[in-house]
Amino acid sequence: MGFEEVYIQYSPQVFRVCMGYINDYEHARDLTQETFIAVWQNLPSFQNRSKISTWIFRIATNNCLRAIERSVRMKTSELPYDVPAAQEETIEEKLVFLYSCIAELEETERIIISLLLEDLPQAEIAAIVGLEEGNVRVKIHRIKEKLAIKFKAHGIE
Repeated sequence: MGFEEVYIQYSPQVFRVCMGYINDYEHARDLTQETFIAVWQNLPSFQNRSKISTWIFRIATNNCLRAIERSVRMKTSELPYDVPAAQEETIEEKLVFLYSCIAELEETERIIISLLLEDLPQAEIAAIVGLEEGNVRVKIHRIKEKLAIKFKAHGIE
């Protein structure tokens, strides 16, 4: 599989995973770009020991974790951002709220739920995050419970 095919197939998913970590459109685009620069540079040495998607998502998650680490070291201040609690919210508003909820999760939880939202099998998620598949299954259940509580508190069923 050539780089262009890999990019076309996986870049939308990688972008959404980065959004799950960062919750900032431009920063997620930059991280997606950094991920595919690394993929392009290392694709000839990819040895098919795992699925290519596992390898790509591992690169993406490592890039996101490094970005989060850098941002923690730098002092920043953000404007408060609240999604309005309206009765008739659009799908887009619900997605914004979902991503803001995901951004509040712990690092590993953000990785897991972001990959799950990309329909990756639990076995592949386990390989990416370095956990046993059973542990991933339990974490997914707990993450869904946390998100359900936040949605219910926001008035979304």
